Amino acid sequence: MVALERHADLPLRPDYTLDQPRHLYSAEDHAVWRLLFQRQARLLPGRACGEFLAGLRGLGVAAAHDDGGGVPDFERLSDLLDRATGWRIVAVPGLVPDEVFFGHLAERRFPATWWLRRRDQIDYLQEPDVFHDIYGHVPLLMNPVFADYMQAYGRGGLKAMRLNALHRLARLYWYTVEFGLIETPEGLRIYGSGILSSKGESVFCLESAAPNRLRFDLRRIMRTKYRIDTYQKTYFVIRSFAELFEATRPDFAPIYAALEAEPDLGAADVIEGDAVIARGTLDAREGGWESGRADV
Repeated sequence: MVALERHADLPLRPDYTLDQPRHLYSAEDHAVWRLLFQRQARLLPGRACGEFLAGLRGLGVAAAHDDGGGVPDFERLSDLLDRATGWRIVAVPGLVPDEVFFGHLAERRFPATWWLRRRDQIDYLQEPDVFHDIYGHVPLLMNPVFADYMQAYGRGGLKAMRLNALHRLARLYWYTVEFGLIETPEGLRIYGSGILSSKGESVFCLESAAPNRLRFDLRRIMRTKYRIDTYQKTYFVIRSFAELFEATRPDFAPIYAALEAEPDLGAADVIEGDAVIARGTLDAREGGWESGRADV
């Protein structure tokens, strides 16, 4: 693994980007990437949405470029992405300030962490690494509708910061971009990057009886807390990316104002008015929910 703290001296630009330090990837890093990739490649057919799988093929991530299979070259991927939807990938050292993150998205630049987890972190890493960002997020940016949604989200984030409503928009990102499900003629499929890059949650979100699966509702999501340390207690399901984009097209300022009078909801709550696709058993043993950590 290329540990972030060991390379704090890498030169950063004012927008927190840097040139992807490909020379720092070790043979072990490339081997870990291959392991993660091959594991998800076996799991995701029949579970991931078609748009994600098409994006993965279009980017050629499976070919893994000139190194025989390993961490992809951001510039090569950016050139393909740019031709498809006008997006590019920019390397960042990890999590960046909110205004920087939203600013990049608003300009159709996706900030991707450049370093990769260690082999002993293969099943769980709390902060995003290059596998989560590139494998989980980037393929859907090949889809024009989802690409436009992400740019709109970036613009909305800058506005939410001015309105002190960032927690509302963070919940939308969490329950769509990171942990969203989509309804297809073949059944529910995954489009959220946090699931797509996770072996365990790729199976859990669709096949476990534990979590709730509710129909997408913008205001409902903005009231709903979430967990960052376990599988999700509730997944929200969209009918299409067009539905998602249309639901988020209006000005959110009146919505934020109206929600100030509404109480927050817990991650496991099911309330009157929810369109329930499947009500979960909320079996803590399946979801890893025993810790008692508060929702955020």
